[in-house]
Amino acid sequence: MNKHINIVLVFTVMVCALLPASATVRVVTATTDFADITHWVGGDRVQVESLARGDQDLHHVDPRPSFVTKLANADLVVRIGMDLDMWMDSLLAAARNGKVREGGAGYVDASAGIHRLEVPSEKLDPSKGDIHVYGNPHYWLDPENGKVIARNILAGLKRVDPGGAGAYQQGYDRFVKALDEHMARWTAEMASLRGASVVTYHTTFTYFNARFGLRLSGTMEVKPGIPPSAAHIAELVAAMKRDHVKAVMTCPYYPTRFTDLVHRETGAAILVLPTSTQGVKGASDYFSMFDTIIAQLRAAQ
Repeated sequence: MNKHINIVLVFTVMVCALLPASATVRVVTATTDFADITHWVGGDRVQVESLARGDQDLHHVDPRPSFVTKLANADLVVRIGMDLDMWMDSLLAAARNGKVREGGAGYVDASAGIHRLEVPSEKLDPSKGDIHVYGNPHYWLDPENGKVIARNILAGLKRVDPGGAGAYQQGYDRFVKALDEHMARWTAEMASLRGASVVTYHTTFTYFNARFGLRLSGTMEVKPGIPPSAAHIAELVAAMKRDHVKAVMTCPYYPTRFTDLVHRETGAAILVLPTSTQGVKGASDYFSMFDTIIAQLRAAQ
């Protein structure tokens, strides 16, 4: 009888070894973009949740008690960094999960290694608006930075789950290959727009514009985080006419009354663009987010 039991046990172990790995690493990300990239790298070894929705302004995410629970149970946390997601600081403190606090094996700052744009060179004060001391934090909107983000996530997953290192490396390699293929197409599609002038509501698209050679004619905000004034709108309209601006790049969470006014005065198209995965209809993942942005820009020109 013992012989039969041993045979059954051996067979069970063999079957389990052949089954795909279950979702064992619990990952909490600040954004839907990082969640999507984590799925690429982690595959079926990870279970991923984003705290912010894709259509939210990442400067202002209201903390919820459920967020604390998710962070308390997390094996890995992926943050934006650069002072954009400071709303996570109190949540991480409340979660009391040393593994995912800064310095822990499960803490990932996705901005590590990013070439930062718009880093202030002068002393900051409130009169300058919502300026980030470490530079413009919307770095994931340069698709090439997706590789840096994925590399940081890869390192974090290897730290908390060394047994999956090989699988994670394969997932990272697949993501980079897919991103390179998309980049070749996006670069070709944007070639005719290189040098074109655009207006943005906030400085959200700085990295995207730098990657594809768009020139910023102005912003709807007087300064980052400071709403438009009548005088500023008048100056902006004059600049748009001078620079032949055909598109204003805005986001789902900004008011429309100022962009509607600019549209009436200039005829420029108002493009409500995703700033994160799932930010607008059709932007279901990291790649289709850029497909959506580029399609709208090309249609406006």
